[in-house]
Amino acid sequence: MDKIRIGIIGMGNIGKHHAGYLLERKAARCELVAVASTSPGKLETYRENGLQVFGSGEELIQSPDVDAVIIATPHYQHTSLGIAAFEAGKHVMVEKPISAHKADAEKLIAAAKKHPKQVFAGMFQLRTEPRYLKIQKLIQEGHLGDIVRVSWIITDWYRTEAYYQSGGWRATWKGEGGGVLLNQCLHNLDVLQWLCGMPSKVRSFAQLGRYHNIEVEDNVTAYLEWANGATGVFITSSGEAPGSNRFEIAGTKGKVVLENSQLKFTRNEVDMIEHCRTSKVGFLKPEIWNVEIPFADAAAPHATLMANFADAILDGAPLIAPGADGLGSVELANVMLYSSLMDQTIQMPMDGAAFESKLNELIANSRFEKKVVEIKNDDFTQSFHR
Repeated sequence: MDKIRIGIIGMGNIGKHHAGYLLERKAARCELVAVASTSPGKLETYRENGLQVFGSGEELIQSPDVDAVIIATPHYQHTSLGIAAFEAGKHVMVEKPISAHKADAEKLIAAAKKHPKQVFAGMFQLRTEPRYLKIQKLIQEGHLGDIVRVSWIITDWYRTEAYYQSGGWRATWKGEGGGVLLNQCLHNLDVLQWLCGMPSKVRSFAQLGRYHNIEVEDNVTAYLEWANGATGVFITSSGEAPGSNRFEIAGTKGKVVLENSQLKFTRNEVDMIEHCRTSKVGFLKPEIWNVEIPFADAAAPHATLMANFADAILDGAPLIAPGADGLGSVELANVMLYSSLMDQTIQMPMDGAAFESKLNELIANSRFEKKVVEIKNDDFTQSFHR
């Protein structure tokens, strides 16, 4: 076998995006052969292009002509479809989040471990972005020293009321399991824990429906602590305009700031802790170097991850984004919401079963009536580079 036969489950915005680059042969060693959707109108174009079409993900999974699936459905279906795919002998690429909540994510990861011959990957394409790879290199090579503070203000996820009205599942406890944290911010939360590790405790304040007529969170401020004493804040919103996107990591040897498509590194001539202990002058800071680090946008990050997925299946290549890594971003999204709902600091790792119970309570008590309207087909790909 020299290529992987791919089936896509879910033909909404992101499913169509995957189909587009796969049909254009932009992902090496991948061939799109089938698509599935519960909306018949979304399938006809692909039928005309000679692809197999299915009315459900379960039907596609049973096709002997499919080697691997991309699961691009609403959140709650990721777990059940992923488990079904593993049991049917398929390789699995799951869109973010890998599951709607931590307990389900753990079930999906456990199912993957039962089928070690199947490759399990997550669609976390920001891991291919040069900007984040350069930050990773600064950290891994010790240029920042020990991390002492992290700050990410990511409030440029602006969405209108029309966006939330475009689907009955959007921004509901039952359909999505959360709001800006679980939907818009998953890639940022993945990058945060990928670069800095998981915090040891979280205290968060999440406002439900502050800017929109929705029942889930659309404005969040979270405080984080790591085991080594480092602290951080994560601030996000889908209702603030113009919004900001500033990611800053401070270490004992300097700081790196990513903002306005610029990556700037300020390096201390001497480690700040050493300088503090040895300097004989009370107000003297370490000498610094200011460096602007150039980078380019990743050309086709989704296609890059799919090509890596195929290489892992065919050659055993290491995955850029293993599926099990998706647990971290799900847990961060969950704990930031859970801390606010419970009005308390949550120790990590969080209790996934406790959050699931709270989520089920929110679903059971919901009286929210969702209005669904057809909206203009915007170019959602403009939100990819965050």
